[in-house]
Order: sequence, then structure tokens, then C-alpha cells
Amino acid sequence: MKNLFYLLFAISLFSCNSKEKKTLENQPQKLQEQELMTELYGSWVGDFVAEERDPNGQESEMHINKINISIKKITSSEVTGRSIVAGNNRPLTGRMTKKGNTIHFILNEPGDDKNDGFFDFEIKNDTLLVGTWTANNPKKEVSKRSFQLTRKEFRYNPYLMLPEEGMYVDYQNPKIENIKIKAEEEPEITEEKEEEYETSSLYRIASESIITLNSSTQKLTESDLKNLKKIDLQILRNTIFARHGFTFKTKTIRQFFDQVEWYIPISSNVNAKLTSIEKGNIAILKRFEKYAEDNYDSFGR
Repeated sequence: MKNLFYLLFAISLFSCNSKEKKTLENQPQKLQEQELMTELYGSWVGDFVAEERDPNGQESEMHINKINISIKKITSSEVTGRSIVAGNNRPLTGRMTKKGNTIHFILNEPGDDKNDGFFDFEIKNDTLLVGTWTANNPKKEVSKRSFQLTRKEFRYNPYLMLPEEGMYVDYQNPKIENIKIKAEEEPEITEEKEEEYETSSLYRIASESIITLNSSTQKLTESDLKNLKKIDLQILRNTIFARHGFTFKTKTIRQFFDQVEWYIPISSNVNAKLTSIEKGNIAILKRFEKYAEDNYDSFGR
């Protein structure tokens, strides 16, 4: 009799648990917060201009970089996105308010990197994103930058080439030389004069090969590369990464791509996107870079 009682109790308990589980399963899931203004999603790209710089700094940071502020999601309570500039790819979170045709955003980088800060900007008439970035560290070399960005859609195109009218001079790595000043002839004076020198800056200058060879579509050979300078090889290799939207940390490389209209930084790692031709060309270009040399020449800015 006692065993029968325990059996009936267990059946009753199981039945109650089953009903409770079904009730929970039948409850509607909590609705996700509605997304707003999806037409603003995507990449906003343009110049990231230094506005406030430490006058005692070494000017190691470039005055202008290209930035991509990518808006991922907008709700009434939160905005998320990413800031991609100068080799940094940082998540953004913050809030949005709207007044008339102007939408105001304040978005923060995480704060766990020495280069982090916050963005304060407006989007006007859905066409122009204008604002400032302020560093979390007020002692940073560049503590404030401004920007005016427009919407751009990234699409990989292996046929994109550097513009022919570009100036491909490596201003970031000058070679300083002391040149002897030739003294004017003064036959009546026999006393020896101390030799005088002047300092001259010499720069690496790329050849036209960087706009004639396509390192994404044609398999490069030793005959293509054997007479190229080191700067040519470096630009050809990094043009592959630029076509995929790689954000360059090195100033030497950024100076060649940040001013190119089609270049949009979208990622800090594009290795998975490289084609077999590109991988092969990267390997041979790096091999030739190792032994290539450069010619330096004077070149005014």
C-alpha cells in the first residue's frame, strides 16, 4: 500500500512538472528591441584630421589618416559600430538622439587601449557625418581630430589600380645627407677656409611599375620583378591588401593609400580573403623585397 502511494505521488509530481514546462514553452519570447534608421548602417569614410596636437611631441602621428566609422545597429537605447583607422579596429557603443533632420551620436571606444577615445558626431540629411574624436588620454600626442565622412560601400575589385597622377614618394623615411658647399674661387686669398656643408633630405620614389603591374590578377614572375626597387615591391604587395580593405598600421604604407579614392579600410585581417594568385604574388614579392635596394633622390614636398 505504501509503495502504491509513492508511485501515485511520483506520477502526480511528474505531471505537474510537465504542465509547468509546457506553459513556459508556450509563453511568447521577449520581443527584441526594434532597430531604427537602418538606412544609416554601413561605412562612413573620409579624412581623420588632427586638430589638437602636443606642441612638445615628436609628431610621430600623421596629420591626416583615412577613417571608416561603420554603424552596425541602432535602437532607441543603444548604437553599436566600429572605428577603423591607422591599423586599429575598435568596437563602438553609445547612444543616439534625433532633432529634426539631424541625428546626434556619442559613441565610445572600449577604453582598454592607449589610443581609445570617444566620437561625437551628427548625421545631417542622411548624407554627411560630421564630428570630432577626443582621446581618453589628454596627454596623447594628438588628443583631438575632426572628420567629415560620406557613405561608401566596400566591394572587393581585383582590377583597382593606384591612380597614374599619384605622387608615390616615401616622405616618412628620408635619408639625410651632408653635402659639401662648393666655395667660390678667390685667387687672391691663400688662407684655407673651413669646409662648409648643408643638410639635404633624399627620398625613395616609386617607379611606374606600381601602376602597370596588377598583383591581384596576374601571376608575377622573376622577370617582372628583378629590376624593381624595394619601394616598388612594397607598394605592389600592399596594393593587394588595400584592395581587400586592410587597415594599415605602418605610416610608410598608409601614405600611399589613404589618399586613394577607392581605398576603404574595413578590416585588420584579410588573410582569409586572399586569392591563390594573390598569395603566390605576396610570397614572391616578399622574397624579392629582402634583397632589393632603393635609389634616393631630392624631391620637394
